[in-house]
Amino acid sequence: MSEAETIIRIGAHGDGVTASGRFVPLTAPGDLVRPDGTIEPGPHRAVPPCRHFPECGGCQLQQLDDESFGQFLTDRIAAALAAQGIPAPEILPPHISPPNSRRRASLSAERRGGQVLLGFNAEKSHRIVDMRECHILRPELFALVDPLRKLMATLLPRRGSGSVRMTLADQGADILLEKVEVEGLDAAEAIGRFAESQGLARLAIDDGHGAQTRWEPEPVTVALGGLAVPLPHGAFLQATREGEEALVAAVREAVGTARIAADLFAGLGTFALSLDGRILAVEGEREAALVLKAAANRAQRQVFVDRRDLFRSPLREPELDRFEAVVLDPPRAGAKEQIPLLARSAVPRIAYVSCNPATFARDAKALIDGGYRLEWVKPVGQFRWSTHVELVGCFVR
Repeated sequence: MSEAETIIRIGAHGDGVTASGRFVPLTAPGDLVRPDGTIEPGPHRAVPPCRHFPECGGCQLQQLDDESFGQFLTDRIAAALAAQGIPAPEILPPHISPPNSRRRASLSAERRGGQVLLGFNAEKSHRIVDMRECHILRPELFALVDPLRKLMATLLPRRGSGSVRMTLADQGADILLEKVEVEGLDAAEAIGRFAESQGLARLAIDDGHGAQTRWEPEPVTVALGGLAVPLPHGAFLQATREGEEALVAAVREAVGTARIAADLFAGLGTFALSLDGRILAVEGEREAALVLKAAANRAQRQVFVDRRDLFRSPLREPELDRFEAVVLDPPRAGAKEQIPLLARSAVPRIAYVSCNPATFARDAKALIDGGYRLEWVKPVGQFRWSTHVELVGCFVR
């Protein structure tokens, strides 16, 4: 490089990009990259708040201010659509969840003699960054990290490893220890004392044969659509309460005044329980379908649950045509099997929730080719300082 270059955007993997196409790690839009490789900070560079950044893989973009992080979310979506030949629709202002708002996380644990490392893995590595501070986790969860480190020192073998899944439920912290064995009375008493002293909502152990609850003073639930829904072990939950609210609001706007709708890949009912009218909730995972049905029945909501694998048995056009709106929230791979049938249907409105702009754009092209119009997209940054992008797209027939 013979002259200085300015970072004009952030690429999909978090590196800054210059006008010439050069990728420069840990830069922000407006930063000046000098010929010797040094960086002159620009107006959008923020001081990373965490001592573990950029080593820890939990965050990739702490060097960005909120304005440039929001632009990154928008650019990712626009680029994915452009790659499919789709002109950018109206892209609404992005939601960015605040610091210390993450209510679920999976941490890695490793015992080395008397020491236990507990935290996220380093970026692109299996090496654990021993967590001593965290600016994304809810304080209630971070407060458990050091006590969990001590507990794992008593449960893991001297060169053993495991993981900790943490979720903040209505009753408090729900902890699942994975690849951990509790052998003998001393170990059983230790986890009981730990759960009680830390005021846990639930503590479970998965030694490779499924989760086994060891502590649960009262049934653990999570509030969805104003209802207390039982929370199965390891069930999917939106990463932040604020992000969930942003997604639900966008879905409600996309669905509009529809009085009969389908929620495909319904999970525990994040959207089905937040919509008005008569709702068919379709979910393939047995336990999620059962708890959603039970919660809806107790509250006498007009939510009818169909346990169905939409990859093997997607809804056909005659089934779809009776709905005034369809909500779908597929996994990262998208809804490749369902989308062609939806594209041929007469459903007037579709709210597509996605955690992968690339597969969303692929499915959007099929819907547009089938006669739908992509009216708007709402970017949602639940995973603050991460390259992970979520969104809601509104399609109208």
